[in-house]
Amino acid sequence: MCGIFGAFGFDDKSGGFRDTAIALSKRIRHRGPDWSGVKQFSNNILCHERLAIVGVDSGAQPLTNADESILLAVNGEIYNHVALRKTLKKKHEFKTHSDCEVILYLYEEMGTDFISMLDGMFAFILYDSKKDCYIAARDPIGVTTLYQGWRYSDNSVWFASEMKSLHDECDRVIAFPPGHFFSSKTGETTQYYSPSWFKHVEDQYPPVNRAAPKQTLKEELEMYGALRIALEKATKKRLMSEVPFGVLLSGGLDSSLTSAIAIRCMKDAEDGTGNDDDAQSVTDAASAWPRLHSFSIGLKGSPDLAAARRAADFLKTVHHDYTFTVQEGLDAIADVIWHLETYDVTTIRASTPMWLLSRKIKAMGVKMVLSGEGSDEILAGYLYFHSAPNAQALHHECISRIQNLHTSDCLRANKSTMAWGLEARVPFLDKEFLDVAMTQVPAERKVSGEKSAYGQKMEKHVIRMAFDVHKLRELQKKAGVTKPSDLSNPAYFIHPDTLPYLPDEILWRQKEQFSDGVGYSWIDGLKDMAEKMVSDQEFERVKQGWLYKEDAPTTKEGVWYRRVFEKLYPQRACLESVVRWIPRKDWGCPEDPSGRAQKAHNQAYEKKDGEEEGEAVVAEEQQPAAKKRGKKGGAGETAKSAKKSKA
Repeated sequence: MCGIFGAFGFDDKSGGFRDTAIALSKRIRHRGPDWSGVKQFSNNILCHERLAIVGVDSGAQPLTNADESILLAVNGEIYNHVALRKTLKKKHEFKTHSDCEVILYLYEEMGTDFISMLDGMFAFILYDSKKDCYIAARDPIGVTTLYQGWRYSDNSVWFASEMKSLHDECDRVIAFPPGHFFSSKTGETTQYYSPSWFKHVEDQYPPVNRAAPKQTLKEELEMYGALRIALEKATKKRLMSEVPFGVLLSGGLDSSLTSAIAIRCMKDAEDGTGNDDDAQSVTDAASAWPRLHSFSIGLKGSPDLAAARRAADFLKTVHHDYTFTVQEGLDAIADVIWHLETYDVTTIRASTPMWLLSRKIKAMGVKMVLSGEGSDEILAGYLYFHSAPNAQALHHECISRIQNLHTSDCLRANKSTMAWGLEARVPFLDKEFLDVAMTQVPAERKVSGEKSAYGQKMEKHVIRMAFDVHKLRELQKKAGVTKPSDLSNPAYFIHPDTLPYLPDEILWRQKEQFSDGVGYSWIDGLKDMAEKMVSDQEFERVKQGWLYKEDAPTTKEGVWYRRVFEKLYPQRACLESVVRWIPRKDWGCPEDPSGRAQKAHNQAYEKKDGEEEGEAVVAEEQQPAAKKRGKKGGAGETAKSAKKSKA
């Protein structure tokens, strides 16, 4: 990723706007410390702050077409750029090895129709000097940040990767909507990403009283297989890199799965395998240390550190775990809010450890990491989903959470890492995986606990099953599936020699929200500090509506963050892009977004004699199976690079 800035139609009578634009772009140079570029046509300008990951030697931006009449600034990665080149009807001379250059020529041939063809995480601004028009677009889910602003004095329109480049100059600033593009020709923002499942809320699907669909054992196997293959493909394409990369490994299900798949993909890269041009380009360009490096952070003795170490030992990664103190986290709050540009409580709680960890990772020379964001929204992983009244309500909540990821987890993952010039890629938010998870998995399959029609006790049961090779082999046996051709896709078949992806104690570990998993005293420390920072009298004034007329905080912690935010971003325009999230009160959920506050949270991490906090990580319902199988045969053992090589 990088940082982009653009302004169009500005008043430049004094001739000094170029310097202004460079200064505003410099505010986001932390996103792209490798190089800066500026292109200007009359009163239109594009700036780019580069983080070089693909096309390192030649991909400086803004990019231009052959006659330099079209300018392009992109923040992100286009994973299917090789396939897209083949769709071009005319011959084009590519100037760089950048995966983003193809956007120029797709625009020349197709106008804006190409945007829906892009597979990746991206935000871009394109200016066509011959037509004196421009477009801006953001990826389908909003993994990459983008803001739009308007200045009324000269009717100029502005764009930037972060709000801090706009708020001093613009009268209005919004978070640009994911899955949309803006065209100056029409002056309209148009939705280009609208999958069929977006309409399930409007269509009241599934019916509220629908009986749970009955699946044959073979249908169940194919559902798991589709999920597994889609996530493996999503992870593989995100390994496209010419610089060292690693994985964020909290020891939770999501980060552990992406790490396990990455290990397998690295083995495929060594073997020279690739099932399509883009996949092969990934393996050709992949640049990592001889062994995959993994990273985790937590307070001393935290649940995540213990679980991450067990996952890393199983996968044979070179693991780096870092500890921080509550005071170090508290000291970083103002910096974190400056980078995040939000006052949302749960986002700030989770972002602070990630912000600290990203600094450590970047110091090691790493520029890209895989991360596990998105799974909980897609598969109803948050513990408050246990309180959903029915499958329809749960499914609709999943859709809403996915559509708003750009205000919370995507914002956190992007800005916490890019604060230090580190790019986070999120396989779970792949378009194909989303379609599989939202259309091929019945909503009732995501219900867990006492309300589950399938007896699924633990959240995200379907994705856990999709990667539990022991259980899948048992299911194949029951279904009479003995060979790959018995299934609609032979790749769904689990062979007798397929090794486990993860140990059961990780694969079936209960959900811990990141802000909880780093150590329970982290949130407790934040609440204690909020009590000191916000007096009872001040909080009473907030509750009475005297201090904040818009989006008033409801806790002292929220008041503290709001106060810091408004000191950093005092303009009223800055409030419009902020969205606060709390679990559903109408479901009986507590206001505190912490996973520990939810009824479903158990005592899986209760200390025992001689144990550090977080050592007991095996979910109760899986303990017998874990003991029976043991811990042999990890996915990391299949990788040649994991034998005796050193980092």
